[in-house]
Amino acid sequence: MSKYKVELNGTNIENYEKLSHQQTIELLQLYQQNHDLKIKEKLVLSNLKLVLSLVQKYQQRVNHLDDLFQVGVIGLIKAIDHFDTSLEVRFSTYAVPLILGEIKRYLRESSPMHIPRSLRDIAYKALVINEDYMKKHHREASFQELSCQLKINEYVLVEALSSTQNVSSLSQEVQNDGNGPIDLESQIPDRHNAIDEIQRTIDLQKAMHCLDQKELHIIKERYFEGFTQSEIAKDLMISQAQVSRIEKQALSHLKKYMIG
Repeated sequence: MSKYKVELNGTNIENYEKLSHQQTIELLQLYQQNHDLKIKEKLVLSNLKLVLSLVQKYQQRVNHLDDLFQVGVIGLIKAIDHFDTSLEVRFSTYAVPLILGEIKRYLRESSPMHIPRSLRDIAYKALVINEDYMKKHHREASFQELSCQLKINEYVLVEALSSTQNVSSLSQEVQNDGNGPIDLESQIPDRHNAIDEIQRTIDLQKAMHCLDQKELHIIKERYFEGFTQSEIAKDLMISQAQVSRIEKQALSHLKKYMIG
């Protein structure tokens, strides 16, 4: 993955000081007491690398990373304004879902495809509920939990959330094998039984409920987002061997669940 760089006032944000957990908590407590904007600025600058790491995940999918970075910073500022220092949780754990929420909301609203208002409303409510759920439980809510809270069918929820994904042109070049460009349309398989495919997808979504937070994160990154084990290891700050072990364990759990 190529390195996307951001500069503020001519300074690469990689050069800004990264505060320790204790330093961050102390500054957050000071800011909540006196709302000193200089303290808030220091908190923002020291956490820009976190925003950058999340934005980089989208660099193969969008052309406007600068806009995406600014949107991510909005999520960071919201996290600073609303973080509860009395909770025994790292600030980054609290901030990540807020940053991603702002990024996904921006991508959804800037999508070129027309999405029915009813589906957009369901998707928005689901994302809001999921953000609140992550703050309280430090994991994403399952489809079943979301559908229960929204009082809608799981199939409708899946359709609504699927409608928020980025849209690619069928003529978009996805690779070049040396004999010329290969477009996206040529890579779409001809499925004669779409109903069976949808059912398998639903079964897989249900099976993923059996995974713990780390297993679910790695499976999503590997098989839905397309990241390598090395990239995931760097993101989670663990070894590639650990990622490989957790991935194999998660796949084993999914296989047992789906086979019954």
